[in-house]
Amino acid sequence: MNTEETDVDLKDAENKDADQKEAPDPAPVPVPVPADADATEADVSEADLDQEEQEKQPMTGGAERAEDAPSAGGAEEKNGSVKLKISEEEEEEKEVKFTGLNKEELLRVAGTPGWVRTRWSLLVVFWLGWLGMLGGAVLIVLQAPRCRDLPSSSWWNEGPMYQIGDIRAFSALMDLKGVEQKVDRLSQMKVKGLLIGPIHVAPADDVVGLRFEEVSSESGTLDQFKDLVHAAHKKGISVVLDLTPNYQGSSGPWFSNGSVTNVAERLKSALVFWMKQGVDGVQLSGVERVAAMVPSLWTDIRAIVHNGTEESPNKRVLIGVTERSSVEDVSVLLNSSGVDLLVSGVLRAGGTEAEEHAASVRLLYSSHSQLRLAWSLGGRAGGHLASLGGAALVKLHQLLLLTLPGTPVFNYGDEIGLRDEGNAFPRMLWDSDEELNGTLKEERAERLSCLRFFSAVSELRGKERSLLFGDFLLLSNSSSSLAYLRTWDQSERYLAAFNWAEEEARLQLSDAALPRQAEVVLRTDGSGGVVDLTELRLGPGQAALLRFPYAG
Repeated sequence: MNTEETDVDLKDAENKDADQKEAPDPAPVPVPVPADADATEADVSEADLDQEEQEKQPMTGGAERAEDAPSAGGAEEKNGSVKLKISEEEEEEKEVKFTGLNKEELLRVAGTPGWVRTRWSLLVVFWLGWLGMLGGAVLIVLQAPRCRDLPSSSWWNEGPMYQIGDIRAFSALMDLKGVEQKVDRLSQMKVKGLLIGPIHVAPADDVVGLRFEEVSSESGTLDQFKDLVHAAHKKGISVVLDLTPNYQGSSGPWFSNGSVTNVAERLKSALVFWMKQGVDGVQLSGVERVAAMVPSLWTDIRAIVHNGTEESPNKRVLIGVTERSSVEDVSVLLNSSGVDLLVSGVLRAGGTEAEEHAASVRLLYSSHSQLRLAWSLGGRAGGHLASLGGAALVKLHQLLLLTLPGTPVFNYGDEIGLRDEGNAFPRMLWDSDEELNGTLKEERAERLSCLRFFSAVSELRGKERSLLFGDFLLLSNSSSSLAYLRTWDQSERYLAAFNWAEEEARLQLSDAALPRQAEVVLRTDGSGGVVDLTELRLGPGQAALLRFPYAG
């Protein structure tokens, strides 16, 4: 039997199998075995396997079967086989999948002349750019103006001093405990130093009864004083104790001349005692007398105050108080006494004459470091701002003291415009939320306005270098007006202008250091905006603090 005959027989067998499957439950018909049995069995087995695979495939609708059915000319496809179609896009994605270059390929490419030249060019460009930036930075540093070195200032140069000359008048408790309860208020006002007392036992004009180390019963107790010091230190406020010997007598702060030596000796041991209680300095009145009469003892007193202890390792201040008001006398005393600050009456001597104020300030500023200058209008027992200069000028004098080059010293109550009313130590007024009517309501509103103004200027002074230790330049002064400039290095500039007159003042300010216009930072009448410095107008009893940037 030849090959063609065998193929015909196989096809006939397959056709018969297909007919048998379509017939309903036909009787089994034996299939004739072709001559070439081995080949036939192999082909039949393959057909059976194809049929089993087709049965395993999920059945689809008739339309799908019609699409998948083999064409008339596809005789070579097996019965029951499924044809899968793969889109051309998927085939192209599989064929065009980029896997990158391997290590050997990268090394071959990297060594080509083109890439070598490119790498060297980029390296040269990088280093040229880096060297250019370095040179530019060095040039900027060399051409930029050098920052001015800050002065060696102390804590008493950083804010106002607040003096409570009579403990009983300051609070409802009338003792040191009452002062401690008001420390938060002082902190809000940005007070840096609290001047307390005197509080020691000192019968008037009685040198025998003088006891420096004992707290008078009218002021409180030693424990109360320690608590006050602790509370003040927690708020960043230093405490200075007034140890003027005969503060209640009329024979002078050091009693008679014959007792100066004895009192000075006793003061030395008292200073050691109070330094151990944590005080940050001492104030003494009549320093010209003790410094002149017992210079060796005065040197010892200064050394005790200035030498730190374990209880108080920080700098301590020695404040001198003098009744002298002549600028020349005050200047001499500053040089001879060696005190850190000297409170005098130079601003009181001229009254409200602006020319006198300007002359005093300019002379002292030109002769001494501003770090040693102190400014006060009243002193401990000299009265309050509202009584010395008038209630309408309280804010003006607040601004004056807080912007002059030096340390401002205020009496308690100056921040609210407290009046003396015939008493050097009037009762302090503490406002509450109680409802008030009429005049009382207006007076409280004025007190609160003064307090806000004081706090605002005090806060500004504490953070602006031009106001802290800046240079002082007098711009204009007359019998009733004054203007000066405070500058420091490249910091913002501050210009303070004052008018003591009862009519409007027009200041025509022109200087190489001044711009055409400046911004109003604070004004006693509450107004703001930008003003023309060539035509600066101030109302009666008004003052203003202006600001403009450093111009190079």
